[in-house]
Amino acid sequence: MSALLEVDGVEAAYGSSQVLFGVSVVIRAGEVSTLLGRNGMGKTTTVRTMLGLTRARSGSIRFLGHRIEQLSPDKIARMGLAVVPEGRRIFPNLSVQENLVAFASNRNASSEPWDLDSVYSMFPRLKERARNMGNQLSGGEQQMLAIGRALMTNPHLLILDEATEGLAPLIREEIWHTLATLREKGQTILVIDKYVDRLVKLATRHTIIERGRVAWRGSSEDLAKDRSLSERYIGV
Repeated sequence: MSALLEVDGVEAAYGSSQVLFGVSVVIRAGEVSTLLGRNGMGKTTTVRTMLGLTRARSGSIRFLGHRIEQLSPDKIARMGLAVVPEGRRIFPNLSVQENLVAFASNRNASSEPWDLDSVYSMFPRLKERARNMGNQLSGGEQQMLAIGRALMTNPHLLILDEATEGLAPLIREEIWHTLATLREKGQTILVIDKYVDRLVKLATRHTIIERGRVAWRGSSEDLAKDRSLSERYIGV
């Protein structure tokens, strides 16, 4: 499979505090990939550089074959890169339906694009709550809405930062099922999460970030075989 997004030797900082040191990540079209590591190791900053929210000081980022590290976040988003951010960040004063239609687009020129009906089919609970305001939803419902909102843009690449953080076990299972369904539909996905056992089943390739550097990369088979990786880099 061809590379959809290539991060090559990226360094990034917040003011005088450097956070990323030569990070390289390859995400291939049609695959599910992960970024793993403990909190504060640079996973979210890596995603922010992909989105143009944090400017890369050096290195390059290619999306769909185009250099994007100097582009603004809105231009990168319009190219077809969507994120479900940590904390969901839905609009509290808009209804469920308004949150969804506000982002409707067909950025990957799909012949069967995601729309309200298909998102409601994926998440029936959102259809039931269509007229409710964003701040009237439970945490799990907000996460479903955040995923549905991203899907409504029909992205080439869907990124989920802390995909199941803070969710009840039953809702967490529903999110894992949703991601598996999206994978079967051919959606390219990058997931940040701590549940390695589930990610090994879901994803193809994994990258572990430790103190702003790539500490390990490999396949699900490699990660499953070496339990010490989880203990060393991911476990608390």
